[in-house]
Amino acid sequence: MNTNSNGKVYIWSDLHLGHENIIRYCNRPFKDAAEMNETLLHAWKVTVRSGDTIINLGDVSLKLSEEYLAEALRLLPGYKILVMGNHDRRKPVRWWMDVGFDEVYPYPIVYEGKYILSHTIVDIFKGSPFINIHGHIHNLESGIPNCINVSVEKTGYKPVLLDGLVSSLEGKKE
Repeated sequence: MNTNSNGKVYIWSDLHLGHENIIRYCNRPFKDAAEMNETLLHAWKVTVRSGDTIINLGDVSLKLSEEYLAEALRLLPGYKILVMGNHDRRKPVRWWMDVGFDEVYPYPIVYEGKYILSHTIVDIFKGSPFINIHGHIHNLESGIPNCINVSVEKTGYKPVLLDGLVSSLEGKKE
């Protein structure tokens, strides 16, 4: 995985752009999918800078046209990485790259040797040095040590700094 070494690294998951029912399922504070799309894309645009990297841990969109998504991603800053989620698997890796992601991974990846970046929770045995940063469970807590949920419901509907997440978890362990 490539990141811009001079920029910041942001992460989040489960945007579900275009998915009207996710608002009700997860009690999202939006009147409709259009408002949700606008809010999430705006949060990306004002948080991430062109020299930064943004890692999306899956379920980027549902029911959006290729043209809409490609135009939206074209206008958003940052080096864009996708670790595919269950909804993203409806399209092949190449499709996601064609709409604007710089890198796409169909499976979890290990970042900096100790962070497992995945859409769903990865079972980490007790005492493992790994930290699993994931999405998928939306507004729920996993209750599993060494796991951090970055679904948008848990990040204030905006991308969060990866370093900040890791620092807060490591601070709790001390």
